[in-house]
Parts: sequence; structure tokens; C-alpha cells
Amino acid sequence: MSENTNIYGKAIPFMIIALVVILVGTIITVFIPLMTKEMHPKLTDLKQYKAIEIAGRNIYQAEGCNSCHSQTVRPLKSDVLRYGEYSKAGENYYERPFLWGSKRTGPDLARIGNKYSDQWHLEHFKNPQDMFPQSNMPKYDWLYVKPIDTEETAKSMDVLKFPYTQEEINALKNKKQIDALIAYMQVIGTSVSKRAFVTVNEGDYENKSNPFAGNDQAIKNGKLLYDAHCYMCHGTTGQGNNIGASIPTLVTPQVPDSQLFVSIANGLEGVMPGFLNVSTKNEIWYMVAYIRSLADKAAMEADKK
Repeated sequence: MSENTNIYGKAIPFMIIALVVILVGTIITVFIPLMTKEMHPKLTDLKQYKAIEIAGRNIYQAEGCNSCHSQTVRPLKSDVLRYGEYSKAGENYYERPFLWGSKRTGPDLARIGNKYSDQWHLEHFKNPQDMFPQSNMPKYDWLYVKPIDTEETAKSMDVLKFPYTQEEINALKNKKQIDALIAYMQVIGTSVSKRAFVTVNEGDYENKSNPFAGNDQAIKNGKLLYDAHCYMCHGTTGQGNNIGASIPTLVTPQVPDSQLFVSIANGLEGVMPGFLNVSTKNEIWYMVAYIRSLADKAAMEADKK
């Protein structure tokens, strides 16, 4: 019987050769590309974290916020419409570790930066149910009295190789953990340009009047929408609170309904989100009608006094 000299008939040599080929292919197709600059993109507007932001990020992780909130807007229409521009690889250049998350017990926070004011976050962390009655988020009232661990913050900055000064660390000694957490919240996602999906041109509404002005059903509809979106900042009856001004103060007879419509539709950067992304134009007119009724009622009560 002739000997089989074919490599396929020799198990051990064949295994070694196959292993070498696989290793070489893996190195060429996986590990070498990982070392290239193109595999580690960085957005132009991305900045390294400041000390107070790193302190807040540490608190965010320590409190398990990433267990209920993701930081990844998927490139799906539903995600983009709800949260904003989809997440980019280049905005994670300085993330150690990544906080993408995989569960949304609470909303995604990838675009939370500058969406609300600092005061809004102060009230929200103190008692989330004041903002959203159905929220199951716990209160974080201890963060308002607990000081920032400056030593831990400095170590984190050293490990991540972020530049900082001792003065920057010393400045944290007079701040509480809630200050750091809010500073971190306000920087999340700000390196990505926000896309205005639905806005209105102020000039197009300059001379428009509310088609539902004085309509009782529209006012009732507006109240439902106000209770869903506005009361947490402007009070249940428009009286205002620590976050938003009172309705009678904002809505004077000199302010036309068209201006109110544009403000509600487009929002105010860093103060109030726009509602045209989640509401129809008629619904915004309903809100204008209800808000105007609150202002008129307050004016009548003031005249009686």
C-alpha cells in the first residue's frame, strides 16, 4: 500500500498550518486595523472632561444610573425622533468605560446635555415624581449634602490622562455631589450638532392669530397637554416655580399668540425643549389657548384686588 503524502492526510501538520493561516488572517484583518487612526475617530467639537464632570460621571456610575438609562441613540427613525441625532463613534473617544447601556427603564440620555436648565435637574433629582408622577426613579436627596470626593476625582483624571490644575480640584471642595452630577448631565452629547427635525419659521407666523382662541374644547385639550408637558416647570395653575416663570408674567396682552406658538413649537435653547417634534400644530395652538386663558384669569383676579 502506497503512503499518503497529501497534507490532508496528516492531521497534526494540517492543524498547525491551518492555525497559522487563521492567526495571520486574524492579525491582518482585525488587529492591524485596530491600530489605525481611522478605527478611533474623534469628533471635532469633542472636549476632554473637566474635573467636575469626571466627578459627576463617577457618581453616575456609582449610583447605577447606567443600569436604567442608556446613552446610545440607535439609527432608527423611532429613536431619532424621540431622542435626537443618532450616536456617533467619534463622540466616545474619551469614554472609559463606555456607558452605552442596554436597558431603558428610563429614557435614553445620549442627548440630555443642555436640554433642560440646571434648576430643572436640581428639582428632578430631588424628587423625580414632581416632574413625572408615573416615574419609578428614586430620589437622590443625599447628593445635595454629600461633598465631592476630590481625591477620587484627581485619581480618575490621572488614570484617564486628562489635564487639570490643583486649583480646579480645590474648587470642588465647596461643591456637593449634585453639582458634579448636573455638570456631567449637561455635557452628555453636546459634541454632536443637534438636528432640528421639525421647526417653524418665526416670520411665517408673525401675523397669525390662534384659530382656536376662546374655544372651550380647545382650552380643555390645551389643559391636558399642559398637564402632560408644562406643569412641572410652570406650576399646575401657571403660578411658576423655581424652574419656570409664572404664566401671567410671561403672557402679557402685549405678547401675541403667534409668538407663544413659535416659542412652544421651537423651544428655547438650554431652557425649554421644542414641542413640535411631539405635538401637532393644532395641539400647540390648543396649548396657546389654554395658556392665554390662565393669563386672562390671573389678570381678572388682579383687577378685583
